[in-house]
Amino acid sequence: MYHEMTVFGLALDTLSQRPVVILKDAEEKTTVPIWISNMEVVALAAEMISRDIASQSGRGDLLTELMKEMGMTVAMIAVDDLNDGIFTTTIRFVHGEEEVKVPVRPGEALITALKYKLPVMVAADVVTRASCLELKDETVVRENDARRFADFLENLDPEEMGKYPM
Repeated sequence: MYHEMTVFGLALDTLSQRPVVILKDAEEKTTVPIWISNMEVVALAAEMISRDIASQSGRGDLLTELMKEMGMTVAMIAVDDLNDGIFTTTIRFVHGEEEVKVPVRPGEALITALKYKLPVMVAADVVTRASCLELKDETVVRENDARRFADFLENLDPEEMGKYPM
């Protein structure tokens, strides 16, 4: 069973310093947070801002034009699973009677949902487990620590290297 949800908005998780897409159901009683990358949030925000402008031009993007030529449509955007804090998402395409299920990153799935004005179908067990996600979860903390260390190294000025004891 799937819950129908929509992209409600974007936020910044202050603890992990990662962008979060907020999904909500129609009654706005159920919320599912999905952490995405910085690159995906830029594309997602651009889609949120420019989708009306792009649709006024009368021309679709490459994916839309390709699907039109092949006689395919996007049938469903789904969040199918959640394991160790990682969401499994798929986009399901329909070509005649055939359905093609393509695994994609969560950000790509959410961008596609916005682009084609489709709901995001979230598996019932994912809704239950996502509501229990905490930023203190070992996987999130480990990923956050690794990212902070990488950011530290990227921003480290070589002239300051002698200031830190080895």
